[in-house]
Amino acid sequence: MSCVSLQHSVSLNRDVPSLGAAYPCVPPKLEATRNSRDRRDRGCCPALGPSWGSSSSSSAPPTSSGSGVGSPLVMDPNSICRKTKRLAGKQAELCQLEPEIVQEVAKGTKLGVRECQYQFRFRRWNCTSHSKYFGKILQQDIRETAFVYAITAAGVSHAITQACSMGELLQCGCELTRSRAPPSPTAGPGTEGTAWEWGGCGDDVQFGYEKSQQFMDAKSKKGKNDIRALIDLHNNEAGRLAVRSYMRTECKCHGLSGSCTLRTCWRKMPHFREVGDRLLERFNGAFKVMGGNDGKTLIPVGDNIKPPDKQDLIYSADSPDFCSANRKTGSLGTRGRVCNSTAMDTSGCDLLCCGRGHRDETVVLEENCLCRFHWCCVVQCRKCSVRQELSLCI
Repeated sequence: MSCVSLQHSVSLNRDVPSLGAAYPCVPPKLEATRNSRDRRDRGCCPALGPSWGSSSSSSAPPTSSGSGVGSPLVMDPNSICRKTKRLAGKQAELCQLEPEIVQEVAKGTKLGVRECQYQFRFRRWNCTSHSKYFGKILQQDIRETAFVYAITAAGVSHAITQACSMGELLQCGCELTRSRAPPSPTAGPGTEGTAWEWGGCGDDVQFGYEKSQQFMDAKSKKGKNDIRALIDLHNNEAGRLAVRSYMRTECKCHGLSGSCTLRTCWRKMPHFREVGDRLLERFNGAFKVMGGNDGKTLIPVGDNIKPPDKQDLIYSADSPDFCSANRKTGSLGTRGRVCNSTAMDTSGCDLLCCGRGHRDETVVLEENCLCRFHWCCVVQCRKCSVRQELSLCI
């Protein structure tokens, strides 16, 4: 590792860029020293964007002026509410009377797309944020679309609820707990027979749930006898339930000398990473469905298959393989993606590269190093050059 030059001041309220955080394999800027050795043997790796430094590998969520309101593509609050002339019901009401709620809707949608990119970072389709390709995915009724709708509905519910707890919205605050049953005893010594009371600031998840429902479901409800609309509504609900159904109880002990004579307890949402992990499990076990004869029900495809419950993800069409670039299906392909030559899972070169093989490449990249804090409120870092071996799909 060689230090290049002293530069770069980073404000404390921002994270110092880290290569391994959002992009475990591909740095955003590479100064490639190409010592390539093409290899046809199959192996395996963490996948990222189809091209480095392009807009498609950006972590920023997509925007699209052509998509309808309520779609996960519409991220900008101003863009959403500029369409109020075409809105009706709860969406128009939120835009006109509660613009601060719409701000949280936008934040929640971005949160959902970022989590989608994290969960799919090792897969052939990596939840690319390229708006044209992302839009094509949403036009289909495949598993990936089901996950996107679920994770964005969950993100909106989570963001609004969190804003309530942080005191950022006038319409809501901490959860009302007067009528709630007592918290279950906490495991561990010294908690038996301990007095308790609800206190602190519990998350008002019901408020976030209802606002997410009002905004995210509005478009689909207009055509709720349509099979696609029924599927979208189901997946939106599955996402919200991944937040609401997994609330946890947190408690704090009070007493002299560390004793626990009284416990104050409150309810908190699961961390959003847990929500993403749970929805990915549902994605892996998603149900394929078809419309019933009455046009109002969904029937699982296959013999002796139990009907999906409210937390399951559903879809009606098979996904493309995402191996090759195809604008019609929204696939960017996997050529040039970084893979793991030793892994045997979806991040491995054998699966990610679709059997085409991979090549090894040595790259030189820059990263922050030798960071120092300077009073007040500035972190200065040096830039260091690091050589790294990558495996790339061919």
